Amino acid sequence: MNDHQLLRYSRHILLPQIDIEGQEKLCQSSVLVIGAGGLGSPALMYLAASGIGNLMICDGDQVDLTNLQRQIIHDNQSIGLAKTLSAKQTLTKINPEINVTTIQEKVDATQLPHLVAKADAVIDACDNFATRSLINQACVIHKKPLISGAVVRFEGQVSVFDLSQPGAPCYHCLYPMEGEQEDMPCAILGVFSPIAGIIGCVQAAETIKTLLNIGESLNGRLLLLDALTMNWRSAKVNKDPRCPVCQM
Repeated sequence: MNDHQLLRYSRHILLPQIDIEGQEKLCQSSVLVIGAGGLGSPALMYLAASGIGNLMICDGDQVDLTNLQRQIIHDNQSIGLAKTLSAKQTLTKINPEINVTTIQEKVDATQLPHLVAKADAVIDACDNFATRSLINQACVIHKKPLISGAVVRFEGQVSVFDLSQPGAPCYHCLYPMEGEQEDMPCAILGVFSPIAGIIGCVQAAETIKTLLNIGESLNGRLLLLDALTMNWRSAKVNKDPRCPVCQM
């Protein structure tokens, strides 16, 4: 790193768990973020500020006025723009030294494996179960850590699924595809805006910890938040020995 980077990331470098070596690793890392909405916004902003060298953003939507209540990476000037373009503009202002690649479309089963293969970690910040399942399958195939989050109403949840660790479960172990999974969008149920920020920030933190292999991650644990009471609960997630995805 040059002197400018040493100064920019000095507060990270002061942490012995990160130091110069860890910050250099972050600057060389690639993270795929699927969804530039309520969860993707804070996750992307903190990853950019932290110096993740390569960010890939997938989202097929455009910015709408109703997004601005919680999707803080966008502003009034972004309305009508592709979310990926709006996000890139914000991230470039935060940290012009990183590379931001945008994929302006809803990714499918054909594209995901190729995108996941390029990443060191994957953040699921999407809003539908079908896409989450496809992301999980691609992460299982390439053994890439998946940092998954979801929010609705006043409730949020986040977990890490890292099959590079022995005995770790995948997303399908927790939410089988054959189960009854019905997506209820925010437009119907609503969402408390700060909870998107809280869960998205946890996703960013878990991503950085996973990339650096520091601390204790949420791998094998589901963290649940009730923002009305501000109670956190942690539940163990076990590997399903009959899981058709990660036992393939």
